[in-house]
Amino acid sequence: MTSTLLTNIGELVTNDPHREGLLGAIEAAALVVEGDRVAWVGHATDAPAADAVVDAGGRAVLPGFVDSHSHLVFAGDRAQEFAARMSGTPYAAGGIRTTVAATRAATDEQLLSHAARLVQEMLRQGTTTVEIKSGYGLSVRDEARSLAVARQLTEQTTFLGAHVVPQEHADDPAGYVDLVTGPMLEACAPHARWIDAFCERGAFDADQARAVLDAGEAGGCAVGCTPTSSAPAPASGSPASAACRPSTTAPTSTTPTSTRCVTPARSPPCCPAWSSRPASPTPMRVACSTPGSVSRWRRTATPGPASPARSRSASRWRCARWA
Repeated sequence: MTSTLLTNIGELVTNDPHREGLLGAIEAAALVVEGDRVAWVGHATDAPAADAVVDAGGRAVLPGFVDSHSHLVFAGDRAQEFAARMSGTPYAAGGIRTTVAATRAATDEQLLSHAARLVQEMLRQGTTTVEIKSGYGLSVRDEARSLAVARQLTEQTTFLGAHVVPQEHADDPAGYVDLVTGPMLEACAPHARWIDAFCERGAFDADQARAVLDAGEAGGCAVGCTPTSSAPAPASGSPASAACRPSTTAPTSTTPTSTRCVTPARSPPCCPAWSSRPASPTPMRVACSTPGSVSRWRRTATPGPASPARSRSASRWRCARWA
């Protein structure tokens, strides 16, 4: 197996809890990649021999970012909504419907071209694993094709038919929930690893979100959710996390089917992964930037790694954990 030594690293972020410092950083470091795995990390003076050597020129090297919440398959823009929010107008999920109309009108080719450009931009900025949600089609056909587009760009795809009630179902939100948990879920499951629901005033309440997540979980999808500070509380007597709970079921299949959309977390083929992962209370994906990309990061500007489970505050938060 071919090995590559990346040496002369100004600072190497390992996230190893057994090393000093918050990020387990090593100065004057090196690492060895064997195939698609990081096989060794340490001080450059202790580096083993390798088949090839790459000089990092004193730059920083850090694990690739994991973006566990993105909406890249869409058309149009929401500039008017942003302007309204800047002027103090409360957010009520209205801009989603504007994007839905534009997305439905776009061709598959247009959606793929736009999403692919955004993925490449994220890769250039250090994101090596990205999750992509649907949620701007909100019909059986458009949700399924959105996820089919997303699946061409990442393995981590999320069915978000419960993003907002579309205009044609405005008078029958319960009927729309039935559509999401029935024909729409069946059409989207072959392209999705996860299921999500937007629990927010103007979108779905706790009971509706719970119904969607339960249906997805019953069909084999791992659960992620997007509640916010204005989301209604669960019904009295219900567990506080009932409408939003990450899946703890171990994945058992690597082939997406209509009844199972969970697969073991693994790094994309282009990005080596740490051979040993640091202990963490939250299961995490860890991917490492390829040697050719380290020139983007200098020691004077080293972003911190992203976590698959993001916490903003006790009352406003997002969750989506990798299996």
